[in-house]
Amino acid sequence: MLQLMIATVLFLVMMFGIGFILNMLLKTTWFPIYLFIIVLIPLGIWAPWDDSATATIENFAHYTIVDYIPVIGALAGAYVSGWAIQALRKGGYKMF
Repeated sequence: MLQLMIATVLFLVMMFGIGFILNMLLKTTWFPIYLFIIVLIPLGIWAPWDDSATATIENFAHYTIVDYIPVIGALAGAYVSGWAIQALRKGGYKMF
């Protein structure tokens, strides 16, 4: 349980940092969320995919709640980075 909490916070902070930097460099707001949904989630599904499984549901059956919670934490970090950039821009900071 402790490892799950640490992993979730770690992924949240890591995606916040990466998203914040990407938002600053690319002058976007919600790019990290799009990147997360379009690239990282399908990559996380494709990597352990077993072609010998007879049904698609068998491939998704090996994921548990322990696998989903850090992904939700990372998605929350990507959202918070977009929200932070948006708040800074509304506050008048031109650098962001």
